[in-house]
Amino acid sequence: MTDDTPGVVDALQQAATLASALPFLRRYAGDTIVVKYGGHAMGDAALSKDFGSDIALLKLVGINPIVVHGGGPQINRMLERLQLKSSFVDGLRVTDSSMIDVIEMVLCGSVNKEVANLINRAGALAVGISGKDGGLIKARKLLRAVRDPVSGIEQVLDLGFVGEPHRVDPQVLYALSGSGLIPVVAPIAAGENGETYNINADTAAGAIAGAVHATRMLMLTDVPGVLDGDGKLIPELTAEEARRGIASGMISGGMIPKVETCLQAVQAGAKAAVILDGRVPHACLLELFTKSGSGTLIRADGTASAG
Repeated sequence: MTDDTPGVVDALQQAATLASALPFLRRYAGDTIVVKYGGHAMGDAALSKDFGSDIALLKLVGINPIVVHGGGPQINRMLERLQLKSSFVDGLRVTDSSMIDVIEMVLCGSVNKEVANLINRAGALAVGISGKDGGLIKARKLLRAVRDPVSGIEQVLDLGFVGEPHRVDPQVLYALSGSGLIPVVAPIAAGENGETYNINADTAAGAIAGAVHATRMLMLTDVPGVLDGDGKLIPELTAEEARRGIASGMISGGMIPKVETCLQAVQAGAKAAVILDGRVPHACLLELFTKSGSGTLIRADGTASAG
């Protein structure tokens, strides 16, 4: 066999890839990485398999991943089957008492176990939990202010059983990670009086990333990251640059809440947060183990470039 034989070429490329990843493996050894899993990556069989393999690999090389997942399409299908109609305000599902039972069943049941199984099949050990388990997340009702387009009067809209994280106690996450397990978290939490709240998965991931002082929060989305005025990917932003981008209108639409979640995560204790394209195979590995990364990294003001 010569060095240009296809099998040898492939083996050399694989060896070179592993060698180039070594500095990054050292950098993240023992660190905690929070991954928000959702969007197109969650509905595509091939991407789902890649995702499970990527998360398993992170654990096997000495990194501690925590997965927080969404499940909007799965919830929509179940509500349609039960003939329950949904309405949304600023992307948040208005949730009544009958609907929250369905949402909890879907997120904490079939979706949560499916995500954990993706990782288990790839050779690691994942355990599905929710924000209720071990007192992980305490929630409070989320009230959304809206302005009437005609009168201009601002009103507070009650979204029902939609919550936001009020307090995060990561002890259950530390216990699972320390035992060699990967926590897979459904964004359902209990209120102070025991009521159940549905929490936006991005928001839950950001709150958890801050509480565990994650080295990275990786937010898998259906876009490449934050784009500049020419449509080019911005590889890195400080928190102040991100805030200026929102104020100037460069960051707009559905990207605003994602950037705001990243800002909240780094303000709460995460070292950096990354918005990246979950439609790209092995997006998590590309972000963590290559020099250029694959999305837009947002870091706290005054910290050194994350590289």
